[in-house]
Amino acid sequence: MTSQNVPVVTLDEVLPLRRGSGAGPHIAVVVSLNFPDLIDSVADLVRQYGRSALQYLEDNDAQWTLFDTSGALPDAVDMTKFDGLLVLGGGDVDSELYGVSGPVPHEYGVDINADHFSIDLIKNAIDHGMPTLGICRGSQLMNVAYGGTLIPDIAETGTHHGEHDGELMIDETVVIDPESRLATILQTSTVVGKTGHHQAVASVAPDFRVSATAHDGVVEGIEHSSHWAIGVQWHPEDTTARQDSATPLFTAFVSECAARRASA
Repeated sequence: MTSQNVPVVTLDEVLPLRRGSGAGPHIAVVVSLNFPDLIDSVADLVRQYGRSALQYLEDNDAQWTLFDTSGALPDAVDMTKFDGLLVLGGGDVDSELYGVSGPVPHEYGVDINADHFSIDLIKNAIDHGMPTLGICRGSQLMNVAYGGTLIPDIAETGTHHGEHDGELMIDETVVIDPESRLATILQTSTVVGKTGHHQAVASVAPDFRVSATAHDGVVEGIEHSSHWAIGVQWHPEDTTARQDSATPLFTAFVSECAARRASA
């Protein structure tokens, strides 16, 4: 991939195809449509996942505002205008934010400005009791925001991801903790999800707990112990996933946002 052929993902490419009533809660959505080291195959995933996630919000009649952290960012966001926060996937979290200095194997897509902006929104949302859902990078940011750490690079190539410049996403069986909020939502003990991550949660942030793990013990889900804040490492919004975990998860998220809106 040459610098003259770097792919660009536009907002139009992630807009949902069907519109809902828009009468539901207003949700802030955070994603980097473009980030360093972006290649065509990953750009296609950004398009697919962005559109799919927004479609789930529309199908649940939610309103949404998208903050593209690869573009010009506002100095501040008035989160009182929103009823929930959704943080989507993307590039790696800057390793210095969780105490790792020096080169990280296979590191890609690092954007420290996007990290800081996203972490500020996550803390603002959760601290004020706002329902928060993080997917992949979003889950990792949630953990880092509250003092947790990440595994910079998972050693077993192919265990949790395919080829970065080829078929990145693989099917992976995830075991759900039966005592978790996530288990109540999904109503299942296992999920076959699409994963493509080379990093994962290491130490879980205080006030969070593990809600899902892979066969090798790698953390695939976290949740806050008292607030409705859930992070999943797999991509439920992948439209080719063997098992539908997106419908119950997004429905529960929007429902929780609606309840918060009604009680405000």
